[in-house]
Amino acid sequence: MATVTEAPPDIRQGPALAALATAQFLVVLSTSIVNVALPALADGLSMSPAALSWVVNAYVLAFGALLLLGGRLADLLGRRRVFTLGMAVFALASLAAGLAPSAPVLIAARAVQGAGAALLAPAALALVLGVFPPGPGRGRALGVWGAVSGAGGAAGVLLSGVLTELYGWPAVFLVSVPVAAVSLAATLVLVPADRPAGGEVDILGALTSTAGLTALVYALTAKNPLAGAAGLVLLAVFAVRQKRARTPLVPPRLLRTGKVTVANAAMTLLGAVWVGLFYFLPLYQQQVLGYGPLEAGLTQLPLALSVVAGSVLAARLPARAGTPAALAVLTLGLLWLSRAPDDAGFAVDLLGPSLLIGAGLGAAFVRLTALSTEDVPPADSGLAGGLINTTRQLGGALGLALMTAIAPTAAGHSAAFVTAAVLAALTTCTTFAITRRKQS
Repeated sequence: MATVTEAPPDIRQGPALAALATAQFLVVLSTSIVNVALPALADGLSMSPAALSWVVNAYVLAFGALLLLGGRLADLLGRRRVFTLGMAVFALASLAAGLAPSAPVLIAARAVQGAGAALLAPAALALVLGVFPPGPGRGRALGVWGAVSGAGGAAGVLLSGVLTELYGWPAVFLVSVPVAAVSLAATLVLVPADRPAGGEVDILGALTSTAGLTALVYALTAKNPLAGAAGLVLLAVFAVRQKRARTPLVPPRLLRTGKVTVANAAMTLLGAVWVGLFYFLPLYQQQVLGYGPLEAGLTQLPLALSVVAGSVLAARLPARAGTPAALAVLTLGLLWLSRAPDDAGFAVDLLGPSLLIGAGLGAAFVRLTALSTEDVPPADSGLAGGLINTTRQLGGALGLALMTAIAPTAAGHSAAFVTAAVLAALTTCTTFAITRRKQS
């Protein structure tokens, strides 16, 4: 069994959390930071609309497909070791993307960046759980974790607008390089090394899960039914394999707790809302309202601050009704946003819904992340971190595919935001299963 040396309850915990949360912030940021820069990318590298979509999809696909394997490797090989490898790959791929001379090189770099993120994200969450033992300190740490996870989407749009306007599209990738280097150096200094558990990796499980998730994400993003069918078959093989393997990639014991299962189901739906929102909102602002990149980015600031506020307040919400209440606020905000007209004013039509959406999103992220790791054995914490990131990422791919099918252009923003509201409402209903289990 892997053991993690816990830091004493002194000031080292704060800087360690800051280093690890910065890594998580970069991972989430990289999903949305390209959104405002896409028109500039199309001009700079002469990219077609189909190629342009893969600047987003390559990262999402590699990230989502490799997360389970990344989480298991973190448990078996050592969380800090896998985190170090993942962050190094992520930083080098970010540099390659910023210096890319052509569209194929950029798309390949984004895929490698996603693979690095798949290694570092579950390892980072497992390291946080090791630094903060169960208790109030861990609750506050997960509140910070939820804040940076939720704010990363809005901050990505904000930074994308500012950097694209001032320095051009390469800056949206190059900005991650020095931040990644500082986060990696601080983690190596502040976070104790953990003892690897050792053991075998379920190779067949890793291959079938990675191939199945890749095919499924590709089917959702490229609207390819054949790939979708192949993905479902491979995932069915993976599920059977996990019941029979001596060292399964996802031990069935992890899913026997209702909290883990339901929290991941809810996170799938919340991920769909998150990615779809931060894809359509800047497009609506630029293509319908006529905002420039800088204006579109700056108007995300209230949303980002509201996400942080919701994350901080999450622990103070009622234990039983807190999660459904946060999701209900998110749903109301999305419905309000769906009523924004083609000549919307920011103060009248966008500010109010942005504040509601941010508060609900931030609180929901914190609570679902905490539930997904509650009662999980320490030896499986890396895998639990990989699982919750996987469901969020796959949910994001599903939500984006669904919303772009319903609203293929920014002019269909109302339908896209209504779809997001429906998904948020379904997430609210799903969380009632959690509250019922907590009562029993």
